[in-house]
Amino acid sequence: MGFTIEDMLVVGSDRYRMELKAGRTGWSNSISWLLMLEDLTIIQNFSGKEMAVTTGLGFREESAMLDLVRALSAHNASGLIVNTGYYIMDLPASVIEYCDQNDLPLLTVPWEVYLADMIKDFSIRIFLQSSTDEQISAALIRAIEEPRERSRYAPDLLAHFDLDGTFQVALVTTGDLDSMDTVERRRLSYRMQLYLTNLTHNGHFFYYDSFFVVVMNAMTDAQTSEILEDFALRARRRMAGRPLYIGVSDQVTDIENLRTAYRRAKAAVCMSQIRGTSPVRFARMGVYRLLYMVDDRALLHAYVEQTLGPVLAYDAAHGSDYLRTLESFLRCDGSIKAMSEELYIHRNTILYRMAAIRRLLGNTLDDPDQRLACRIACMIRGMEAD
Repeated sequence: MGFTIEDMLVVGSDRYRMELKAGRTGWSNSISWLLMLEDLTIIQNFSGKEMAVTTGLGFREESAMLDLVRALSAHNASGLIVNTGYYIMDLPASVIEYCDQNDLPLLTVPWEVYLADMIKDFSIRIFLQSSTDEQISAALIRAIEEPRERSRYAPDLLAHFDLDGTFQVALVTTGDLDSMDTVERRRLSYRMQLYLTNLTHNGHFFYYDSFFVVVMNAMTDAQTSEILEDFALRARRRMAGRPLYIGVSDQVTDIENLRTAYRRAKAAVCMSQIRGTSPVRFARMGVYRLLYMVDDRALLHAYVEQTLGPVLAYDAAHGSDYLRTLESFLRCDGSIKAMSEELYIHRNTILYRMAAIRRLLGNTLDDPDQRLACRIACMIRGMEAD
């Protein structure tokens, strides 16, 4: 997850007497770069994950400091470091409260600290961690694509993950990642990472195969659930109006099974997009776990045509609603009374329609296997909105 606020504090608390004053829930925010600012001008060019540093020269009034943290939050900055003891003596309570409420880390270093040295130090650390992150991402992609070639990816992951432990994958998309240019997608990626609070160094975030991928290692179900639920809550709050789809795999053991977890998360995120609900967990998909794991969509389409083709053709030609009637028949286990209540139509109409449907399909629908075949075909039909 890059060089984080937590990493910065580990180094900076002793070396630069750095203290975290507010926004503690954002301690896992990763940092793309450190930038000095004394007014709001350059914030408009922030891409996300920037760490702002100020002496407070342009923000001596409480209202000005409050405008600063609001602007940083709106532009998805990682946090703010204030050089206290000259222009700014004490941080206003309103600023601390805002940062706490909006998960924006607010840190201080005393005036005696030479900011140029601190910025240079952390910039080098950020650059080195960024290179490491790229190496980790590449290794995880190799593990997904070539799981049996362990020697090609394990050496780059050993220092960061318990390779024999559990792995869980979540896939995230807004439905339009493919249509974005690289810069726009990177900015969205930065925002997503800021919403993944508590995902520290036993997790990793990267872009692959049209999805943002979250790999979580050696965590309990409760921990991964908390991370993803908090992520979804923050993302929807901060990106109102933009759809968000999340699919979550079940847990697998051993890095060689990461590909399995990835494919299951992909099945879940596909269902999330079709249903418009999120997150969707693979373990709770029921029979759909089997259907969404079929990569051959042509095979699924052929199955629907083979099983329901005559009914679909009749509905298309006559504007009838026989498929809906058949689906009700299957749900109600053939009970005409239950179908009448569900569809709000007379039982005689149902009997007439079912007789026509049986003729079209060429079977009586009395055999359990016949009903199962139709039920599966109806379920696949619901997937074809993808």
